Amino acid sequence: MTTHLFCRFISLALLFVSLIVQAIPAEQTIQQSTQVVTTESIANQSDNNWLSYGKDYLEQRFSELNQINTTNIEQLGLAWSFDTDYGRGLEATPLIVDGIMYVSGSWSMVYALDAKTGELIWKFDPQVPKEWTKKACCGVVNRGVALYEGKVFFGTLDARLVALDATTGKKIWDVVTADLSKHAYSITGAPRAAKGKVFIGNGGAEYGARGYVTAYDVNNGEQLWRFYTVPATSEENAGDATQEMAAKTWSGEFWQHGGGGTVWDSIVYDPELDQLYIGVGNGSPWNRRIRSPGGGDNLFLSSIVALNPDNGDYLWHYQETPAETWDYTATQHIMLGAMQWQGERKKVIWHAPKNGFFFIIDRSNGKLLSAEPYTKVNWAAYYDMETGRPVETENADYSQGPVYITPSSVGAHNWQPMTYHPNTGLIYIPAITGMFKYEEVEEYVHQWGHFNTGSNLDQGLLNNDLLAQAIVPKIVAGEVIAWDPVSQKAQWKIPRPQPWNSGLLATAGDLLFQGTGDKRFIAMDVNNGKELWSFDTQVGTIGSPVTYSVDGEQYVAIPAGWGGALGLAGGVEQGRQPAKGRILGFKISGQHQLPPLPEPAPRVQPPARITDDKEILNRGAELYWTYCGICHGQEMVSNGQVPDLRRLPTVFYDNFRQIVMDGAMSKMGMVGFSDVLDEQDFHALQAYTLDQANEDWELSQQPEWWLAIKRWFYDIVASILAWLSFQQL
Repeated sequence: MTTHLFCRFISLALLFVSLIVQAIPAEQTIQQSTQVVTTESIANQSDNNWLSYGKDYLEQRFSELNQINTTNIEQLGLAWSFDTDYGRGLEATPLIVDGIMYVSGSWSMVYALDAKTGELIWKFDPQVPKEWTKKACCGVVNRGVALYEGKVFFGTLDARLVALDATTGKKIWDVVTADLSKHAYSITGAPRAAKGKVFIGNGGAEYGARGYVTAYDVNNGEQLWRFYTVPATSEENAGDATQEMAAKTWSGEFWQHGGGGTVWDSIVYDPELDQLYIGVGNGSPWNRRIRSPGGGDNLFLSSIVALNPDNGDYLWHYQETPAETWDYTATQHIMLGAMQWQGERKKVIWHAPKNGFFFIIDRSNGKLLSAEPYTKVNWAAYYDMETGRPVETENADYSQGPVYITPSSVGAHNWQPMTYHPNTGLIYIPAITGMFKYEEVEEYVHQWGHFNTGSNLDQGLLNNDLLAQAIVPKIVAGEVIAWDPVSQKAQWKIPRPQPWNSGLLATAGDLLFQGTGDKRFIAMDVNNGKELWSFDTQVGTIGSPVTYSVDGEQYVAIPAGWGGALGLAGGVEQGRQPAKGRILGFKISGQHQLPPLPEPAPRVQPPARITDDKEILNRGAELYWTYCGICHGQEMVSNGQVPDLRRLPTVFYDNFRQIVMDGAMSKMGMVGFSDVLDEQDFHALQAYTLDQANEDWELSQQPEWWLAIKRWFYDIVASILAWLSFQQL
């Protein structure tokens, strides 16, 4: 009897333990899954997962999954959606490991979701001060996280690197990656992890930062090494052969302006050659005549640099744009590949940076193999293959007056990732077409903590009338370019009405996915770019798509939320938008529905103009371009996620001084500018704002039939002006 009772007790105890284990499956699954994310698993992962920013270390963003393909793509439907906490730009690439999705959002928030249902598992708020918007060039965006050995790593807008427990979302360690006492650093790029280290760069070149990349120990956040991308004073460079070499290519007291060269996006580990590649950004200020008045190439600006991942030692570099002066960064997506080149199999880097040339670089030694324009370029005629240097045109020099140059400062390709399809052999580039008016400022004054370019940012488009609204889309647009690296030419191009679109994803189902600035998520045929399917995302979509499989079912997911550099400053009016950015998950026969968009708020007549003095209004326009346009949009046309200064509620106009000068709304991200604006400046800025608000109001009061006629007429005029402009380039 006693034995029988004992056996029953043991059975009940085992059942009780079993029930406890079954009651916590989610956390247990996360822990077991992320624990196996290592250097080896990232390099050799299953296509069910997406373990690193570019999927694996090659960063080709190609998936062998083919359950969703050209034969059934029309059946693709929304499976789930998840609302993030903020309605700002979503630029992230989600990571997926065994059914769990990790994704970052605005203000450096991080979320862990059930990748099958979109249900929230945990979220982490790093508590970034909202005032930091003043120190970040391109919105409160974040491009993603890194997974490694049970941890989630991400950078914050206020320049911290944070490690979380992947199971619980609890913070393990948190380190400040920059000296913030003087310089305005930020982090928007995704970290990379390999060999027990996590690598991160930073942004802030226009604010006077000096660029570098740092390696930290994944276990405790200890700094292991740091590599500076621009030199400093001779005393600081002494004894460092690499910095001394770079300093010879600079002149003047360049360190007074920081130098720039921030590694704000692409960092790639090469497990085949055991090298770390970093893409280096633009100079600070942009204008090289101010930055380095005696000339010089200014290493390592606009370069790809190879480092030893163990200690950060310099291995080699290739400078794509020597002495860059147009904001032509080399921080764009670095893709690793292999190809036949002149009868020999080469391990290469494929790179399409801002400057408009597609580069093929031998990744064993940095030798240039090819540089051909993938879009219209007028700053350089070609690259001299013996020297590896561009041959600049007369048009490249804006020291004698304003010059229209293409690509623009936004670049022919920005941070949005490319993709490669091994069956077609093509690299698909989310490209941008456009021009920019470069013009030296009359007198350069460096302002720490503010934008410093040495170039007049006022594009003088036409003062926000209907003609300006008509011409902007005709001179700045987007493209998908299918580039053949073997023939070094485009096989086909597909236009996009908006220049600011998402990255690309290619799959073995012969599909090419992209989110667009005109509020769609689309699938194309990889062979010809033909559109096969589209979904109304309700908002301009710039985050990068991924695909994965859960329980044998393929999903495609993308973050949807409008913002980022051109999404803020581009003057692209988005109209009604969701209150919060979303993560969207799709599968075959998905039936989920997005809620309807909110009705627009009624228009309110602004206060009357306070002056018609053209000199004051012109000064106000100049100040707007310098301090406000980067967030509130060119020609004062907002993207819808940041207040449109032409259409504010009356209370904001009544408290304009308290907001603009005193920072009354700093805790909401709108900082004050009393440190750079005096009373006359404030008066001019207020006058210009009210002038634009009244012009916009007056247009809205005209009969719709009359506006339609005017839009039709201005559209014709804009087409002619755009055609003439491009003929001159």
